[in-house]
Parts: sequence; C-alpha cells; structure tokens
Amino acid sequence: MKRREFLKAVGVGLAASNAVAAPAVAQSMPELKWRCTASWPKALDILFSASETISKYVAEATDNKFQIQTFAGGEIVPALQALDAVSSATVDMCHTAAAYYVGKDPTYALYCTIPFGLTSRQQNAWFQDHGGQDMLNEFGRKSNVYAIAGGNTGTQMGGWFRKEINTVADLNGLKMRIGGWAGKTLAKLGAIPQQIAGGDIYPALEKGAIDAAEWVGPYDDERLGFYKIAKYYYYPGWWEGGTAQHFFINWDKWDALPKAYRSLLTIACGYANLDVQARYDARNPHALKRLVANGTLLRPFSQSIMEACLKASNEINAETTASNPDFKKIYDSQMDFRNDENLWWQLAEYAYETFMIRTRPKG
Repeated sequence: MKRREFLKAVGVGLAASNAVAAPAVAQSMPELKWRCTASWPKALDILFSASETISKYVAEATDNKFQIQTFAGGEIVPALQALDAVSSATVDMCHTAAAYYVGKDPTYALYCTIPFGLTSRQQNAWFQDHGGQDMLNEFGRKSNVYAIAGGNTGTQMGGWFRKEINTVADLNGLKMRIGGWAGKTLAKLGAIPQQIAGGDIYPALEKGAIDAAEWVGPYDDERLGFYKIAKYYYYPGWWEGGTAQHFFINWDKWDALPKAYRSLLTIACGYANLDVQARYDARNPHALKRLVANGTLLRPFSQSIMEACLKASNEINAETTASNPDFKKIYDSQMDFRNDENLWWQLAEYAYETFMIRTRPKG
C-alpha cells in the first residue's frame, strides 16, 4: 500500500473509532435542559451536593445533551415550596424532604421519616425491595410528582436547647424549630413547633423567637453555628431515625423522558442516595468532637421523655390512619416491615454493634 493510501486509511479508521467512542446515548437522544431546585442553602454542602451529583453524572453520560441546572433554596423558589414548584411544572424537579409538606397531606411524612420509624437502611430496603417506592409514587401521582430516593442523614440528633430538658413538663410551652410530622408529637406534649427552613434557623434562635432547634447532626449543626447560642445538645433524634430526602420530578416531564434518560437519572439518584449518607457518616464524628471541645454539653433524652413521646406519636398515627386511607396503607406497610427488621437487627446488627461500642478504645 502506498504511503498516501495508508494515511488515508488510518484517518478513516480514527474517525470511525472516535464516532464509536462518543457515548451511545449522546448520539441519538434529544438535548434537554432542566432546572432542579433544592430546599437547602449551598452552605449545607452535603445536602446540596445531591443535586450537583446527579447533574454531573447525567451530563457526562449524555455528552451534555441532558443538562440539569441546580439552584439552592430561595434562588428561584422558596426553600419550603420546592414540591409545589415541581407539581406545577415551574421547575422540572427538586431535592427536598417530603416531611415539609405534611400540611398538604400527612402521607408525605412517610416518604421521609416519622417519629420512631424506620432507620436509613430499613428505609432503603423498604423502598427498593418491599414495594415502598411504588406505593409512594401511586400517592404522588395525585400531585403530579414522581419520586426517587436521593439521600439520607441517618439517625439525627435531638437538637439544641437553651436550657436542660429533664422531664416531660419541661416541653410545655417550649418554642422549637422542628419540621414535619414530629411537630405534632411535641405539640401533643405542650411544645410549640415551628417549621423554619435550614438557612433561617440561626437568626430565629439568636433573636429568641424560638427556644430550641433541631436540624440534622454534628456536621451540619456546626456549620450553622447553633453551639454559639444554645449549649445543650440532646440525643437521640427519636423523630428522625433515618431521614430520607427525595428527588421529586414533574410526572409529565418524567413520562416524556426517553427511556435511556430515565435510566441514567435513576442511576444517578441512586448514587446520590448512597453518597449523602456516606458523607454524613464520615464527617459527623469529627464535628461532634469539635463541638464538645467548644463547650457543647451532650445530654440524652430521659427515659420518661422518650416513653411519653412514643405514646404521643402512636396516638397521632392511630388518629391519622383512622381518617386517611393513603396514610394508613403506607404506614401499615412500613410498621409491619419495621417489626420484622427489628427482629433481625436485634440478633445481628444490634448485638454486634453493642459489643463493638462497649469494647472501643477510650479517648
């Protein structure tokens, strides 16, 4: 073969290989630009990272043909109106905690967390392998939203208090920032719950508009500076044994997506679901040490408070299941699942972790 013919043949081969190397999805799919609003400020970097994660991977997998622009709470939609914006197609999707929307229907709490409910691993198992996601999306269809799990904080802390909380009576009249369904439990015990977006909690606590506040746990709480105002840090967060966040997608937009894009978005959300909790688990211990070094006083909720809260929570759930068929269907499924899971946890996870905690090196 002559030199000129050889170079020509090599050039044709390289061009062909480059065409094959381009993502197959990118060669045949439409260009889409979506907007995703979150319920978090960018300062809460772990929660906000979930939206950035899916945006990055979806764009890379489609050679930038499917782009998702991310917005923090308040940039285009108020933090606690993210779900409404998706339902009305003001934005294509959002990342939020569904428990913020219990005022619309208490069933939304069951996407996220309820007092004394499932842990994060139990939630993922219920979502993925016990029909949970299908049940939630059957309910979500009424609001034109499709949901995919997109992160979990794990078991949260019990919050920051200006004074010690020793008895159930100490809750009476307490003005506390607490989101979702747990506020109803505390209200039954005399507290005054207030739902405030994450970025607005510090000034409310600083000005004395509230007496106590809960958010997530040491890493986020340190960043929000609560230890500068309230020194008593209680545990455990019985109202949030595993707090799931979700990506809510406008159902019409979801239906219109090519199947390849749906698969990519589902996979990206799945990675974000894993990544959020991994970051919290990795960063919370060191943040807790720093908080204690700065004068934070750790306190457990007393047994009497825990038992009173459980009783109040059970009463509220019984009242709600009696009047709301959607809540009852999903709640019953979760509680049956939790009871079986706790039997297994007692034998395996709990027994193992109890021994390891007892024998951990001190210091």
